[in-house]
Amino acid sequence: MSVISVAVGDGVALAGDAEGNPDDPAVLLFHGGGQTRHAWGGAVGALARRGWYGVTFDLRGHGDSSWSPDGGYDMERFASDVAVVGRTFRQPVLVGASLGGLSSLVALGEGGVPAAAALVLVDVTPRLEPKGVNRIRDFMRLGVDGFDSLDAVADAIATYLPQRRRPSDLSGLQKNVRQREDGKWVWHWDPAFFAPIDHAIEVDDLGEPTAGRFTPPERLRAAARRITVPTLLVRGGSSDVVSPEGAAELKELIPHAEVVDVAGAGHMVAGDRNDRFNDAVIDFLDRVVRPLL
Repeated sequence: MSVISVAVGDGVALAGDAEGNPDDPAVLLFHGGGQTRHAWGGAVGALARRGWYGVTFDLRGHGDSSWSPDGGYDMERFASDVAVVGRTFRQPVLVGASLGGLSSLVALGEGGVPAAAALVLVDVTPRLEPKGVNRIRDFMRLGVDGFDSLDAVADAIATYLPQRRRPSDLSGLQKNVRQREDGKWVWHWDPAFFAPIDHAIEVDDLGEPTAGRFTPPERLRAAARRITVPTLLVRGGSSDVVSPEGAAELKELIPHAEVVDVAGAGHMVAGDRNDRFNDAVIDFLDRVVRPLL
């Protein structure tokens, strides 16, 4: 695996991990809000073994990527970043979860990546369920003031993701948290990214519960209507963020889209059932996308 960096403008560079042959078709993976590029588990390795060049990126303000100099985080910047990265590769496949998925949808639907080969949305559509979005927001709030230990971090994650086994070795958590000078452990993203929203998320509020404001719903739907490349939605079968109705609406917006439900997975599909996630994505890429390249 090699570490790469892509400058996206305004002094920000995105950090990425790449695996596979750079001459193979590129699959670019963008994580959800509050996560890092390590959220994809073994996806890049699985892609590389099947003849794809997998690259996972930290979004701006996350992981090892630069923070916005002015502390600003909104869809304009995230979508622009995805577009810049996408244009760096020849006919890339864009794979995005949650915020990374919405950013990829807008970047592609608004013409920012004119040569993209395909789009994979991971448990995200223009319609998001308020209950699930509120649960994400509440979980992210837990770490704003910091945790006293990695055990406390593990406890918070176990409460949010009860379907996952709590790890006995906590060293892996250090990919997603950092230790401040005062000894507190905090999430590995710029605190300015999380702009507290004092009201509960309503039906008409779409987008991530972060970045200070929501992306207008019609903008997301308009972007989806303009998607012409092969498209796959990988939905967590137990997701409280994307409902069957949300998936059905996406099919109305993108009639050629395929939908796969991953049993036993919630919103964090790749982390909950990495094996089934990898199988679904690679099957789609090999069956639908590769013949077009």
